[in-house]
Amino acid sequence: MVAIKKVVIVTRPSKLDELKAALNAIGVMGITVSQVFGCGTQKGHVEVYRGKEYNVNLLPHIKVETVICEIPVDDVIDVAMRVCQTGEPGDGKIFVFNVEDAVRIRTGDRGPAAIMDEHE
Repeated sequence: MVAIKKVVIVTRPSKLDELKAALNAIGVMGITVSQVFGCGTQKGHVEVYRGKEYNVNLLPHIKVETVICEIPVDDVIDVAMRVCQTGEPGDGKIFVFNVEDAVRIRTGDRGPAAIMDEHE
């Protein structure tokens, strides 16, 4: 059976359009995007508002999730790295998970058939 993988990319909001286009170019069609807040090693930063300093501990990021079975996971990682890497703190993280099963609710298709493009 074909392995199903979930790839989660947490990165800067400014990278979303370029990341969507690059993922689409390698055949990743379905993604879910969420606005998230978090902190890594940088632990936020200090902002000044009306003359008063505020610690901003949670920074805005986006979380892009996709589930793949035909596209090599290393291709998805390479694309995300190329697009999202600036070399500065806050570039984000990529997580890869094994998916036990997938079900397309409308048709009942399971496994890879549930996530593959219906128009193929």
